[in-house]
Amino acid sequence: MDWAALITWVLTAGGGFVLFAIWLKNGGMAQQERGRIRPALILSHFALAATGLVLWIVYVASDSKGIAWVAFVLLLAVAAIGFTMLGIWLGQRRGRGGDVLGSPAGDAAEQRFPVPIVGLHGLLAATTLVLVFLAAAGVGS
Repeated sequence: MDWAALITWVLTAGGGFVLFAIWLKNGGMAQQERGRIRPALILSHFALAATGLVLWIVYVASDSKGIAWVAFVLLLAVAAIGFTMLGIWLGQRRGRGGDVLGSPAGDAAEQRFPVPIVGLHGLLAATTLVLVFLAAAGVGS
């Protein structure tokens, strides 16, 4: 279970890096308007996720249940921020007639995100959250 959680976490991070690179490339760091994903939000999501991943790697190497639970709590915060960003992203897309799959319009950097990558990132993130919880709880060890 520990290794499955690590693998899904790394895959989730890969999708997150792709989305982060697209956001940066399209001027995301300059966004300060309400209704956009602001730099503080995305950078805190990234920093907490990276910290949690490092802690999970330490847990896998040391088998310290305390570290596993700290990583899980960090992952809960990452998920809350991720849902907030998903809400902003969907709100922007739905504002254009409700077609989430339609081509991006407007100048928000996050509207350049490919829908399949957003979906896969979210699916992998949810899977990671469940696997980390189960592993921290000792299921499958």
